Amino acid sequence: MSLGDPVNDYCERTSTDWTAEPLNALSNLAFFYWAWRLWREAGDGPPGLVRAQRALALLLALVGAGSLVFHTLATVWGSILDVACIGIFNVVFLVLFLRLAARWRTAWAVAGGVGFVVLDRISGALLPADAINGSLMYLPALIVLFALTAYARTLDARAGRGMAAAAGVFCVSLLARSVDQSLCTAWPPGTHWFWHLLNAWVLYTLATAMLLCARRPAAAT
Repeated sequence: MSLGDPVNDYCERTSTDWTAEPLNALSNLAFFYWAWRLWREAGDGPPGLVRAQRALALLLALVGAGSLVFHTLATVWGSILDVACIGIFNVVFLVLFLRLAARWRTAWAVAGGVGFVVLDRISGALLPADAINGSLMYLPALIVLFALTAYARTLDARAGRGMAAAAGVFCVSLLARSVDQSLCTAWPPGTHWFWHLLNAWVLYTLATAMLLCARRPAAAT
């Protein structure tokens, strides 16, 4: 398989034309919208948190751009780009959460990010790639999300509720991604576009919840 080979993984694509997935492509605008919201809301807070928020906003837009490329060109390299953009957001978010919200030392936060990448690669090697429409690849992210949500609830109640809501919506979006091909006959447009719409909100909500934890007062000593 070469990088330029076509990919046809979703109900909506019935040809190799770049406009063959209109819903899957246009739904990526949600990532740009929430990225714009996240950037605009950075405000004039502590410089470190402002930089972190704007970095996450740019990465959120990058996720949308990578997915838009994939769902228009539909090539192997586009698929790799799509997954890579999501992976970069996940790792950066985790490192920032550990550093800013959990207040780990930078070296330990980076080590946590590296550990997540190792876990992700191991699970990718052990789990069947085509199971439930390839959605098993998100199992490590789901596990880490549940763990971070439980921890966030101990740091800030409002942030914990936000992350819990994001985790619940992520499960729904994962279901939408998983059932796409099984519904092609009954629903030709498929459900992958719903995954985009929900995940854009999920990533925005996780970023705002993490920053809320980071802004909490220092513990009394």
